[in-house]
Amino acid sequence: MNIPEELLYTKVHEWIRVNGDTVEIGITDYAQGELGDIVFVELPEEGSAVEAEQPFGTIEAVKAVSELFSPVTGTVSGVNSMIEEDAGIINQDPYGEGWMIRIKISDTSELDTLLKAEQYKQLLD
Repeated sequence: MNIPEELLYTKVHEWIRVNGDTVEIGITDYAQGELGDIVFVELPEEGSAVEAEQPFGTIEAVKAVSELFSPVTGTVSGVNSMIEEDAGIINQDPYGEGWMIRIKISDTSELDTLLKAEQYKQLLD
């Protein structure tokens, strides 16, 4: 299972790539594997406000529909339109082309509550 060291993680299997005061968010390799074939994602529009630990969208797989939770509070600054057209990209490349949204963070101290790669690995064990 792929767990990149440079990313942060949530207990609900989302990854966070930090770039200054903006983060990119997606679901982990573990999550896409558990969901199976992903067929649809519903994401917020650019400019939407999101709140830490609150739902920002849904992801639908052949097996189930799950909510997506924001790891931080802020404003959506980007949405990956490629996965809205072909959600299967998430299964193929969850840490690259399968990113979901970018958020401009309101409070960067929220990042301190997220898991480092080693902590996330322990969560899965």
